[in-house]
Amino acid sequence: MSVGLLVDVTRCTGCERCVDACVQQNRLDPAKADQDRATLPDGLSANRLTTVQPLGSDHFAKKACMHCLEPSCVSACLVGGLTKRSDGAVVYDPDKCIGCRYCMLACPFEIPRYQWDRTVPFMAKCELCEEKTAEGGEPACVEACEEGVLKWGQRDDLLAEARRRLQNYPNLYVQRIWGEHEFGGTSVLYISDVDLEELGWPASETESIPHMTEPVLMATPAIGGSVLAGVAGVNWIIRRRMKLRGEESHAEGGEQ
Repeated sequence: MSVGLLVDVTRCTGCERCVDACVQQNRLDPAKADQDRATLPDGLSANRLTTVQPLGSDHFAKKACMHCLEPSCVSACLVGGLTKRSDGAVVYDPDKCIGCRYCMLACPFEIPRYQWDRTVPFMAKCELCEEKTAEGGEPACVEACEEGVLKWGQRDDLLAEARRRLQNYPNLYVQRIWGEHEFGGTSVLYISDVDLEELGWPASETESIPHMTEPVLMATPAIGGSVLAGVAGVNWIIRRRMKLRGEESHAEGGEQ
């Protein structure tokens, strides 16, 4: 069973208590988080793993890692720095990361962020508060929300709850559960009364994209080997020519 998060956009007031709780739980710098909120388009950064994004003038929606069922970031990672846990969370191991940033390019939601302000930077993103959930607790953002926007539980149960709300209040919600099928499905699900394209969701259901990244990754060793072989060949030719020129110069000097 995969855990997940249901986000009800109709209940969000934009208070950002979830953001503050996330910053505190992940021991991030509140000043840097506030600065990034003011300067970055969506407010999401390595100092701010969760953000609340305005949707028009009177709607708000929490935005963080969607924890895809078939995560393209995991597929794109060359060294296994990103993995999907059995409970559904996509987690990051900085000890394995080589800083290639393929995960940032692969993510359809543009979630992973780089620590540009650090001398030795790593990637950062939401990991569903592993420290808390491993002991049976809820993510910090869920605990902090006082409006009932966020519901934590098994993904199947959350889908059932989302369908119940859509059925019981058909005039309140767009009849769609964002994350049920898009990009192969996500552990973070949304229901809303407005469209969520501004959060990165496609206009219609979209298949998972690891099948687009895996062929490239499988070819990477061969491509890399070809490049190295080419460089080695060019180096051999240059050294060979230099050696021949040296021998010619030596021979000409002997004749004189």
